[in-house]
Amino acid sequence: MRILLVGAGGVGSAAVAIAARRSFFDTMVVADYELARAGRAVAGHGDRFVAAQLDASSAEAVTALCRAHRITHVLNAVDPRFVMPIFDGAFAAGADYLDMAMSLSRPHPTAPYAETGIKLGDEQFAAADRWAEAGRLALCGIGVEPGLSDVFARYAADELFTEIDEIGVRDGANLTVDGYDFAPSFSIWTTIEECLNPPVIWEAGRGWYTTAPFSEPEVFEFPDGIGPVECVNVEHEEVLLIPRWVKAKRVTFKYGLGEEFIEVLKTLHKLGLDSTSPVRVGGASVSPRDIVAASLPDPATLGDRMRGKTCAGTYVTGTGPDGRPRKVYLYHVVDNEWSMREYGHQAVVWQTAVNPVVALELLATGAWSGVGVLGPEALPPVPFLDLLTGYGSPWGMEER
Repeated sequence: MRILLVGAGGVGSAAVAIAARRSFFDTMVVADYELARAGRAVAGHGDRFVAAQLDASSAEAVTALCRAHRITHVLNAVDPRFVMPIFDGAFAAGADYLDMAMSLSRPHPTAPYAETGIKLGDEQFAAADRWAEAGRLALCGIGVEPGLSDVFARYAADELFTEIDEIGVRDGANLTVDGYDFAPSFSIWTTIEECLNPPVIWEAGRGWYTTAPFSEPEVFEFPDGIGPVECVNVEHEEVLLIPRWVKAKRVTFKYGLGEEFIEVLKTLHKLGLDSTSPVRVGGASVSPRDIVAASLPDPATLGDRMRGKTCAGTYVTGTGPDGRPRKVYLYHVVDNEWSMREYGHQAVVWQTAVNPVVALELLATGAWSGVGVLGPEALPPVPFLDLLTGYGSPWGMEER
């Protein structure tokens, strides 16, 4: 296996550190728009890793780099506005493809908080037949959320329930960052995108529909000492992926943002600072959202100042094999102190990065295989969960 990893930011750099301990691949080319950043990501990890410069907005450049290094698998670790050129570039090069976020949505033009417009991943699913006919695999949404959360959904359907009422992905943390009043632990560009777009809900008999951002607040109790966190509806890929392969009456995604974070996002939206349309500032043209991102600290640099744990998980309700009502929360917790000590990367980016590396190893060994455009829930969950535990990061399950 010869891998092209596109993006040497927080998640990409963490993926390098994780993959460096595994032997399933021959070469990993780590590419970034800034060659120096790619160089820093691979430094000290051995001669299987190569740094390269790449403009991820160019499908042709992605194809050329794949061909130059005889790449078999492309892992996309940049923000979702670059999904389609990397996706198309990998296909043209004859490589398989993995990402952690899918092609962008566009709200319904007249009823954004009731009806879906272009949904997350629609552009990629439109190419599914082309990928299948070519015998190529695009494994989409294989981070932690989406990704591990989808694997949990498949596992619950296969092993724990005979009928599922709701699959609800619930994400929460008690992380703090010393010295900052506001310092997101993940890409603010992506966070704005998913939090200010209309959230999507799926219901049997109704299909996909939208609601207002931050709707249906609920207090969810997270394990391992994190405790109660208020969670709200947020647009996320799981709701677009899970119903395609897992039978359930309802699918939702709720994120534990906290009141302060929500107010900041609302203010950015009110001021137009969430816009991706360029504006003129003196002699330069730049989007307001890029200005916000450039003004905040790089999440990859915050690890030494972060404290606490992050939890990703899937809450499933329905009927168990014994015919009785059942409620189960399947989850994965990462302690920032542990991830910094063991890998030198903060908890949120490490938790995201470990899952595509596990998936790549399963593809390398043949434990996972497929063609077309697939989500993680289309593949057997037990090999994934076993190997994740083998990476030294076990998952958990609580009856509720």
